[in-house]
Amino acid sequence: MHQTDSGINLPLIAAIVGVATIGGFMFGYDSGVINGTQEGLRSTFNLTPGGLGITVSALLPGCALGAYSAGRLADVRGRRNVLLIAAVLFIVSALAAGAAGSALMMIIARFMAGAGVGAASVLSPAYISEVTPAHLRGRLSSVQQVMIIAGLTGAFLVNYFLARSAGRSTDAFWLGFAAWRWMFWMQVVPATLFLVTLLLIPESPRYLVARGRQDEARAVLTRLLGAAAAEIKAREIRQSIAADHAPSFADLRDPSSGRLRRIIWVGLGLATFQQLVGINVVFYYGAVLWQAVGFSEADSLKINVLSGSLSVAACLVAMALIDRIGRRPLLLIGSIGMAVTLGAMTVAFATGAFVDGSLHLAPAMALLALVSANLYVVLFNISWGPVMWVMLGEMFPNQMRGSALAVCGAAQWIANFLISASFPILAKVLGLPVTYGFYAACAFLSIFFVVKMVHETRGRELEDMVG
Repeated sequence: MHQTDSGINLPLIAAIVGVATIGGFMFGYDSGVINGTQEGLRSTFNLTPGGLGITVSALLPGCALGAYSAGRLADVRGRRNVLLIAAVLFIVSALAAGAAGSALMMIIARFMAGAGVGAASVLSPAYISEVTPAHLRGRLSSVQQVMIIAGLTGAFLVNYFLARSAGRSTDAFWLGFAAWRWMFWMQVVPATLFLVTLLLIPESPRYLVARGRQDEARAVLTRLLGAAAAEIKAREIRQSIAADHAPSFADLRDPSSGRLRRIIWVGLGLATFQQLVGINVVFYYGAVLWQAVGFSEADSLKINVLSGSLSVAACLVAMALIDRIGRRPLLLIGSIGMAVTLGAMTVAFATGAFVDGSLHLAPAMALLALVSANLYVVLFNISWGPVMWVMLGEMFPNQMRGSALAVCGAAQWIANFLISASFPILAKVLGLPVTYGFYAACAFLSIFFVVKMVHETRGRELEDMVG
């Protein structure tokens, strides 16, 4: 076994991070695959626009339930074991979605996929945090966001090549099945890889200590940190976990006041502000903006790949900085930058007009909106995109980590659903300037939230986190 001079087993830690972040890839793939299947769903099941919306969005309630259930279940069954359940859900839901004979079966399949996504979204970064040294934790946990974007981009590419090879997404392809069905079935490949590789990595030592499995915990810590550091770390973990009761939701409340602990409110704020700044809808009119500055509709794949590349590059910048300058400065940079770029988009949209249901902007305003939207995405992926998941995985004390992740993870996905579902209505009733102005205002408010509520966690051991 290769160990570094300090005793830290970097190859094993890198392997664990690589496996855990396949969960992030599945998160991205499941979110992106639906984009290429909508015509197939509409024509196959004779869906109305409302029915298609319900079918497409069935993923998000499943995500909320998956995040909530996984956080607590991970305290009982283990981080790795719950990720194994998520991997099985990815496989079964992909097979069921591709084989769906009705809209109801598709909704059930997408809800199941959402449960897997929700579980992976909270447990992958938490698991990474629990097996990595403090000085590397931020950049290694940030790999999750890179893999989410890689999954999204991978889904776009698979959808594009399947549709192009078949002619259209609704045309027959391999074995006589429509290409859109294969878009779901292709997900089985990375999901199976996730399942198999999870069997090769150890359980979180923090979980093992909490369950009283001291010898197993020491064995894992010895593999991760070396024999000299293993016993010291095991003792520190034991001291951070209550001896009189197992982790539970009761740990989230201050025993003296009965109110939610301040750290939980911080987690809820991080989780919801990440969605309130509108990341999932900023590019709702993305194709219109690109076309307004000269790109054709046929260039959509190139645009998706460009956007994905910008996002990955931004995440790599975040990985380089997060353990150097810290989480809080990155959040502040992101909040200020997003407030400015969303404000610029609001101004640009205020000059536009709808003609026959299509948005029209003057060339200068279209360019302003397009540049601002791309800068916004870069700023999000330097800051709130990866940092929120990193902080949720590391900021809570060992005793309450699973329960806190359950609550904050569910809040994140509920906010995601509310923002995504409300956008078409808000844009139609209130108009784009007001809608994007709301996201800009949320980004502005997040500056004060970070300044007042968020404490730096860079370089701190998980055993030193306080509630």
